[in-house]
Amino acid sequence: MLKPAPRWPAYKRIPDFVPVPLRARRDGWTPVRQGEFVGWLAQSGSVAQAAVFVGCSRASAYALRRREGAQGFAAAWDVAASRGMLDLPLRKLTPAEVAVAAQVGLVRVIVRRGRYLGTRIAPHDGALLRHLAQFDRACARINEENLW
Repeated sequence: MLKPAPRWPAYKRIPDFVPVPLRARRDGWTPVRQGEFVGWLAQSGSVAQAAVFVGCSRASAYALRRREGAQGFAAAWDVAASRGMLDLPLRKLTPAEVAVAAQVGLVRVIVRRGRYLGTRIAPHDGALLRHLAQFDRACARINEENLW
C-alpha cells in the first residue's frame, strides 16, 4: 500500500535565494524560471516533472544546481524536494551575493498548502544597505590611503 505524500507544513516556506548568475538567454534559466522550477518541484516532488513544467530538461536543472554561485538555489531545491520537512539553517548572503540581491533581487517562491502559487523577484532592501555600507568602507579606505 502506498503512503500518501506528506503535506506541506503551513508554517514552512522555501527560503528566498539569489538567482544563479547566467548569461541572458530567451530559452535559458532566467531568475523567474529558476523560481518556477523550485515551486513546481515543491508541488510535484519530481525534478523531471518540474523541469517539464518550466520547459527545460532534467539534466540542465542538475547542471544549474552544480554551477558556481548556486548555493541559494540548491538550498531552496532541497527544501522543496523534501516538501518542507527539511530544517535548514538560514543562509547568510556572501559579499558577492549581496551585490546581486541589491540589484537583481531575491527570488521568493510562494507555496501554500503544497500548491505552487507564484514567484516574485524584488530587490532586497537589507542587501542594498549592506552593499552601500561596503562601498562606504571601501571609499573611506581609499581616502585614508591618499591622505598619507
